[in-house]
Amino acid sequence: MNTNKHSELANHAWSVADLLRGDYKQSDYGKVILPFTVLRRLECVLEPTREKVHAVAEQMSGGDVDVDPFLRRASGTAFYNATDLSLKKVLGDPNHVAKNLLTYIGGFSPNAAEVLEKYEFAQQIRKLDSADLLYKVIGKFADLDLRPEVVSNHNMGYIFEELIRRFSEQSNETAGEHFTPREVIELMVNLLIAPDTELIAMPGVTRRVLDPACGTGGMLSSAEEHITKLNPQARVEVYGQELNPEAWAICRSDLMIKGQNPDNIVFGNSFSDDGHQHLKAHYLLANPPFGVEWKKVKEAVEWEHKSLGDAGRFAAGLPRINDGSLLFLQHMLSKMNPASAGGSRVAIVFNGSPLFTGAAESGESNIRKWIIENDWLEAVVALPDQLFYNTGISTYFWILTNRKAPENRGKVVLLDAREYSEKMRKSLGDKRKRISDTQIEDITVLYRDAIDAAADPGHPQHGKVKVFANSDFGYRRITVERPLKLRFELTEEALDKLEESGPIGKLYSDTEVFRKLLQPSVGTGWKSKTEAINTLKDAVVGAGEPWPSGAPFAKVLRDAVGIRDADGEVQLIKGEPEPDAELRDYENVPLGDDVAEYLTREVLPHVPDAWIDHSKTKIGYEIPFTRHFYVYKPPRPVAEIDAELRTLEAEIQGLLREAIR
Repeated sequence: MNTNKHSELANHAWSVADLLRGDYKQSDYGKVILPFTVLRRLECVLEPTREKVHAVAEQMSGGDVDVDPFLRRASGTAFYNATDLSLKKVLGDPNHVAKNLLTYIGGFSPNAAEVLEKYEFAQQIRKLDSADLLYKVIGKFADLDLRPEVVSNHNMGYIFEELIRRFSEQSNETAGEHFTPREVIELMVNLLIAPDTELIAMPGVTRRVLDPACGTGGMLSSAEEHITKLNPQARVEVYGQELNPEAWAICRSDLMIKGQNPDNIVFGNSFSDDGHQHLKAHYLLANPPFGVEWKKVKEAVEWEHKSLGDAGRFAAGLPRINDGSLLFLQHMLSKMNPASAGGSRVAIVFNGSPLFTGAAESGESNIRKWIIENDWLEAVVALPDQLFYNTGISTYFWILTNRKAPENRGKVVLLDAREYSEKMRKSLGDKRKRISDTQIEDITVLYRDAIDAAADPGHPQHGKVKVFANSDFGYRRITVERPLKLRFELTEEALDKLEESGPIGKLYSDTEVFRKLLQPSVGTGWKSKTEAINTLKDAVVGAGEPWPSGAPFAKVLRDAVGIRDADGEVQLIKGEPEPDAELRDYENVPLGDDVAEYLTREVLPHVPDAWIDHSKTKIGYEIPFTRHFYVYKPPRPVAEIDAELRTLEAEIQGLLREAIR
């Protein structure tokens, strides 16, 4: 089915919006259109066996036998409807439309009924009936041809996605929250599964696929199709979890239609209510929502992090509260098969933030460190911008595995695919570009040959691939200290501070006495702290007045009369130079560099008195993808710009002369 055909069917379904206008808010149109589309699809799938199922239901009614397995067998699918009703039959009795439609949806098997319940479909039926719209809406869908032989499961996914895209736009939903463009999924699945072609081709192979943010199920469907294309006899079990009820309902109905177990698609939040707690999958893939906070599940996630440690999913660290992307990745990595049991491969879509957000030893940095030091990160692939329906930002695939090929061990591939796209003739939301089939194949081949392409300067795509050792992404965050240097001077402001200080207030009932004793020294300067203290102390004690003792006043005095000066006296603590917090600096030193040599080479030539406080050194990891592929482009010559400006000026003057003739 071409794009125009599935758009035509989506337009037909969405035309119901014209009927709903006035009685429904725009943001609520999808609450009617989506469940009716699902209902019509289920009806079309069940049509060939509808009478047979109804006959079995009638025959077995009234008995004590569980009829569910018999009705499923009669249906030939994982779901059924025990009534003899259809949307057209419901329309045939205009006086009892609502009653008959509720009876109809009540006849579905429990797994199908649960899908419709998530849409609160019965509530919508009553609302439409009270607005005298139900008959008209049913009429729109009763003639919509969604038979599997006309609209394949794959293309039905396109229709669902188009409807949800429109619903998301009306509802101002978060970017990329429910679905991923099909060509992006296809590329992702290619890169995920390509190294396993021979493994999948083995007789009797079974593969479990998990998407913990499955949306409408596009990734699961594509992975299943890819595996069965490589081996038609392969058994593929798909699992997913989804928080949005409409998307969950669509994904679950899609599995029912395909004969998969719909119970494998769990409704709920993957972080706080893991629906696949004990599952280990061969392939895991996801496009979690970008930049979405995890505040709602903060308590559950933090409890697991602190209480379960390595026995839980989030031991490596917690990212900042406003972006849960790296929580999804940790969740997925917890579902990998052990390497000894064949291992797993993981693919996830991220924006740029998880590559570098977070300073050394922050939650994000610690998660990256955990992944890279375990040698799980196989590659990061940069994608073109404007690929997604609801966001134009740059995105990346992270490909991970706990069973790297020998040539990839200890290495990470960075692949720049940002130029592999073509403009779409018509934009879909923020999606203005697509990756063509040829480009998908080119990227897949380049990914397969990445190690060789990076090593061969003569390779035509050499500049698109770089290979790094794992340790290349690690760095030490060192603290460079410089000594605090002070000269000393008693000013009026300094005297104010001394008079107002706590130690003086406790020692003197009238602090003016203390002030008068030091007033003659205002304007006097000293090169050393000892000289300053002795002079001021002698002025007070010599007059028979007390001088405060103890560290608190010593600090007040130094802070009051001390002035930073590059030529001043170096302040000491226990015989060692005291660091100046205002001159403190930080440097990121690659893990492979010797810190002492780095200090000698990069710092001491500029500040000879600097040293490193090793007690403050932190280890961090980041992946500066853009920096590694940056190519300097020199600015245009000034003469060229001047010439262009003169040409434009002449053209403007010519146009003005034409205008005033």
